[in-house]
Amino acid sequence: MNGAAAAGEEMLARIAGGAMLYDASCLGHPDPGVFETRHWQQAGALQSAAGGRGTVAFITTAHGERWVLRHYRRGGLVARWLDDRYAWRGESRTRSFAEWRLLRQLRAWNLPVPRPVAARYQRDGWFYRADLLTAELPTRTTLAAALRAAPVPADSWQAVGRCVAALHAHGVHHADLNANNLLLGTDATVFVLDFDRGRIRARGVWEQRVVARLQRSLVKVSAGLPGDWFGDAQWAQLLRGLAG
Repeated sequence: MNGAAAAGEEMLARIAGGAMLYDASCLGHPDPGVFETRHWQQAGALQSAAGGRGTVAFITTAHGERWVLRHYRRGGLVARWLDDRYAWRGESRTRSFAEWRLLRQLRAWNLPVPRPVAARYQRDGWFYRADLLTAELPTRTTLAAALRAAPVPADSWQAVGRCVAALHAHGVHHADLNANNLLLGTDATVFVLDFDRGRIRARGVWEQRVVARLQRSLVKVSAGLPGDWFGDAQWAQLLRGLAG
């Protein structure tokens, strides 16, 4: 995976109100401060932060590591009442712990996903809040942004298809594969973000639904763009990569 460092030992630490998982090769000791934007801001390490669903902050540590901190937030109508709270169903089923462990497995399979650094949950009665810290990928350019800026080359469309095929070959079900969760790097490299609610399962018809969801996303993103920027020809290239 482009010379990515091997994952360290998975460590679990009890913290005030909950617990955190962390990669021992990334964090020498369990420090809940790594999940707080003010901690990084005070250290002069906070580069930028974005609001909305899944609040994201970009961080550069004193040692030069580039990390991404995400606070889980709900989308849709339920967000009005629950915002960033999720029903408690046990530690292993928290959004952050499940995604952190899934990413570790995908990295072990050399799939192009972020390296998980740490995950946290904090319980509040029947609910909990959660955060995830990952290493930043080599690019921030989403497929959606690239498509809005200029025609995407045919080899990139095929690379997207191959990337999706690699996920499915390992039974990886991405719960929300769309043009904003796919990143385009140089030399037609493709990375995948946001495995919240993702899982590993037996291959099946769900794969077709994932691909159809991606197609709907691309149609939505390309609305109003020149007709030859995304259409049957580009989708055919993606499907060619998907088929191998």
